[in-house]
Amino acid sequence: MKSSLTVLVHKTAGLVKEAFMTVNGNLKNIHIFHTDRGNEFKNKLIDEKLTAFDITRSLSHKGCPYDNAVAEATFKIIKTEFVKNQTFADLKTLKLEFADYVNWFNNHRIHSSLDYLTPVAYRMNTFKKVV
Repeated sequence: MKSSLTVLVHKTAGLVKEAFMTVNGNLKNIHIFHTDRGNEFKNKLIDEKLTAFDITRSLSHKGCPYDNAVAEATFKIIKTEFVKNQTFADLKTLKLEFADYVNWFNNHRIHSSLDYLTPVAYRMNTFKKVV
């Protein structure tokens, strides 16, 4: 078997399977799995996992990333702000740094599309208006 570091370097069906195996909680509670059309996602191994847990695959139509625009935009932001030019020593380090990034993104990074508020502040502001 490949070392964990080797597996993390290459996008493979095995890596996707490993990700499913590390989910904390019941996979039956996951309803949608969004992916691009990469070969690591469209194969029998992944199809079996999705079928076993009754998870619906969410794919953009070929050449049309707008079908899943929110997910695609989120992935792009993560790639450009968090992953680009980064090397993580191990999975534990990646998880810790990603948790820090998500906290920063939600609580400190202002977004022009949210009237220059953070996502948490925008949500709180919106809920106040609804209630």
